[in-house]
Amino acid sequence: MATEPLDSAQSREAMFDELAAALSERGYAVIQSALPSRIASLLQQRVASLDDSAFRPAGVGRQQAYQRDDFVRSDHIRWFSDSEPSEAGYLAWMEMLRVGINRRLFLGLFDYECHFARYAPGSFYKKHVDAFRGRSNRVLSTVFYLNPQWGSADGGELLIYSGDGQVEASVKPTMGTLVVFLSETVPHEVLPAARLRHSIAGWFRVNASLGANIDPPS
Repeated sequence: MATEPLDSAQSREAMFDELAAALSERGYAVIQSALPSRIASLLQQRVASLDDSAFRPAGVGRQQAYQRDDFVRSDHIRWFSDSEPSEAGYLAWMEMLRVGINRRLFLGLFDYECHFARYAPGSFYKKHVDAFRGRSNRVLSTVFYLNPQWGSADGGELLIYSGDGQVEASVKPTMGTLVVFLSETVPHEVLPAARLRHSIAGWFRVNASLGANIDPPS
């Protein structure tokens, strides 16, 4: 996978080629040192500066179906705002990714939403998919990791499962790693970590309604 920071348009386009090929072949891609280091560093500083009160317990489901389920997941989240400079920088980069993937795979990706995810030691997210077939407009899921000097003993891996339930990949949540996968068809799980673990979870969506309105809304 790519290992060079994507500070140039040429290297960024090469990464988009690699990512699209991996999605087509196996439904997921893992890219090391994915974003420019200046963006990743600002995001890491941003999430580290937020205290516990800035986050809320995560739940499962959307809108009326939303509910807390501590058996399924125990992380805390904070949704992004484009009014904060480091978060706006990330959203702008993901917009370039949206355009790049649409050009290569013709997925009709319409917009992107994301949040910081904070996993306290021992927190987890059990095996799941991010969208139920035919019942969600989430098409591609993304995870970007913000954990410097993360060792094997720290745990917190993302497990990606194959269709027959076998672990196909185990991704260490190291700083700068980007994972992209098909929301409906790639089961995954977050294992408990031994220390505080930060990431950005996001979703590219298609427009299931008429006009410029998102259905369902954020």
